[in-house]
Amino acid sequence: MTVDIASLVSDNLDIWTTAVERKSGAGRGGGKRVNLYGVDRLRALILELAVQGKLVDQDPNDEPASDLLKRIKSEKARLVAAGKAKPGKPLSIPANWPFQIPGNWAWSQLGQVTNYGQTEKADPGSVPPEMWVLELEDVEKGTSRLLERVRCSDRPFQSQKNMFQAGDVVYGKLRPYLDKVIIADERGVCTTEMVPMRGYGEVRPDYIRLFLKTPFFISLATESAHGMNLPRLATEKAREAPFALPPLAEQQRIVAKVDELIALCDALEAESAAAMAAHQALVEALLATLTTSTNAADLATNWARLDAHFDTLFTTDASVDALKRTILELAVRGKLVESDNLSAWTEYKLGTVIGPMDSGWSPACHPFPARTEEVWGVLKTTAVQNLEYQPDQNKELPESLTPRPDAECRAGDILITRAGPTNRVGICCYVNATRPRLMISDKIVRFRPASEQIDGAFLALILSVGPAAAQIEKAKSGMAASQVNISQAKLREVVISLPALAEQRQIVSKVNELSNICDALNFQIADGANTQMRLADAIVERAAA
Repeated sequence: MTVDIASLVSDNLDIWTTAVERKSGAGRGGGKRVNLYGVDRLRALILELAVQGKLVDQDPNDEPASDLLKRIKSEKARLVAAGKAKPGKPLSIPANWPFQIPGNWAWSQLGQVTNYGQTEKADPGSVPPEMWVLELEDVEKGTSRLLERVRCSDRPFQSQKNMFQAGDVVYGKLRPYLDKVIIADERGVCTTEMVPMRGYGEVRPDYIRLFLKTPFFISLATESAHGMNLPRLATEKAREAPFALPPLAEQQRIVAKVDELIALCDALEAESAAAMAAHQALVEALLATLTTSTNAADLATNWARLDAHFDTLFTTDASVDALKRTILELAVRGKLVESDNLSAWTEYKLGTVIGPMDSGWSPACHPFPARTEEVWGVLKTTAVQNLEYQPDQNKELPESLTPRPDAECRAGDILITRAGPTNRVGICCYVNATRPRLMISDKIVRFRPASEQIDGAFLALILSVGPAAAQIEKAKSGMAASQVNISQAKLREVVISLPALAEQRQIVSKVNELSNICDALNFQIADGANTQMRLADAIVERAAA
């Protein structure tokens, strides 16, 4: 029985477009992006229904797939007899097929309907300069869109490649790239981590491609992959994979319907992305009026305008993060709290207002965190997040090594990451409290204020946002973005501005208060997003059942 996919899409449009998943990365900018989870689930459902015979109606006048399968076997036998194909190892037939298919379909296996694993090879220097040389990075993950077409003249190769012909299906067999599948529109060569194949007889290449991109096949390939560093689908496992074969005429109808529905998903995704971008642009524009306010009255007017639409503006993680960044910017500019003496901020070089600066120790540790507070651990650089200390991010020191108590992290320390990828260098936090027996690593710089007139939490704040943070960013050096450094000498030269102690503490208190509000908003947004994702999952599971 087919599923009314049009109604399924239209009746649940809000769920497909509002079920979003946020993926985050570490660093000063967060590196976070939104994944349209609902639309992705809809795409997967379309493919799953397609290969189960539930997407288009069956036509009783279609030639049954059993007849097509006989011709496929006959064609393969003819090619083997002519020396144009190899018989391959006998396939192990599954005890049970994975799902039900319509009566005029037939179960087969990938190694029966295609020549998977029988690939012509090309040696270096054996192909003309104009030949297409395909690599995994040329194909976009998920969409399988070809990103770039590179010729041999621009990509000479030193190791053997797989040959493919126009019309071949080319499949990426490495586990992270199992949904990279294209149909070649011209002859070429590709990395041996991609497998060219073509169907025997009349199996459509666009149906083969569709089948290889289904959640069913991706799951099967993932479970069958072997290898430690770069797991890949073994040839025999791929050949034995169950393959649901429709009648030839229905293959064409299925592919046409999938193309139509995937185009609809693409349109939904584009519209959702455009709406989110417009919303974020509006939020950023309104927040900018706060940081550019010229006086207290101007700031109050701009805040009142924002506050009037607060519930409709701050509805996404990105918008709340922008609000949090603006709060911090206002804080380091002296605009967050009322003060009768804003001009009293005084500039200093960091090195003149802090005590000794040091780094820690990075011995070879166990890969797991220290199991108890009685065991010593070494803090990883990820323990230092933007204005947040995470003591659980540590590695246990082996018993064979003697701890160094002078490197122990203590409450009141200010920590800055000094080495690593560029987005992870210069991250600063204040240690308000910590468990005992945690040492800083040699990639972390530590210091404390030299005077009781400087609040440590405030000092960490002004080093994380605004002019001081920009100076730290400029002071980084290194040969590549993956490995940069900032020296203690350069950190000491960073110019900071400090108000009186009372105002420092007032600012820190206000930042904490407003940050808690932002965290509560993010929790509500995450809870709502989880609900929408669960609804999307429920709809998909019910439709696929």
